[in-house]
Amino acid sequence: MVKGVLIDWGGVLTTSLSHAISRWIAADRIEAGHYYTVMRELIEHAYKTDDGESIVHALERGELDGPSFERDLAARLRTVDGEPPVPDGLLDRMFAGFERVDAMYDMLRDVRGHGLRTCLLSNSWSNTYPRDGWDEVFDAVVISGEVGMRKPEPRIFHHALDRIGLPGEECVFIDDIEANIVAARALGISGIHHRDPDTTITELESVLSLTLRRA
Repeated sequence: MVKGVLIDWGGVLTTSLSHAISRWIAADRIEAGHYYTVMRELIEHAYKTDDGESIVHALERGELDGPSFERDLAARLRTVDGEPPVPDGLLDRMFAGFERVDAMYDMLRDVRGHGLRTCLLSNSWSNTYPRDGWDEVFDAVVISGEVGMRKPEPRIFHHALDRIGLPGEECVFIDDIEANIVAARALGISGIHHRDPDTTITELESVLSLTLRRA
């Protein structure tokens, strides 16, 4: 029986990362094709290979501060004018397009109302989280840069499970990055690969045998 839900933040409890990035690219006049080439290499290194450490690993664990990462990333990118973007505040601008998805928060309230425990499990990029109302939806909060661990490392999943006092076999994990789902399943945690709210809520209803509220 599932007794706990672990859930990601960006792209799951918010609108998609691709939506936020598209808005930022337009606002900062970033050369899009070059940006996606750079980021594909960084993300694949961080999540899909075992080729050692990268600046993304360090950023997500809090070993590298935001301004340092911004300077590094800005030097790799260019605007449509051929100049690097302004590094100061780059991450805030990148993620400014994230919007809260109320249906997912309503779902979490229902999950807790049915007696299940919930834990936010998020990889941070030195970003500020909008924490208003979190006491209503989370029993625990685990943010990578605050605990010095990152998904898909097994130790951060064990830490999150300890925070809610449940074994992996009694939990389900929701994330929009497949590598994180694969890592969770290897620890006995059920996984739901998030693509959109309706599909995720439907899958969670099936796992929990519950009807959950939608906005």
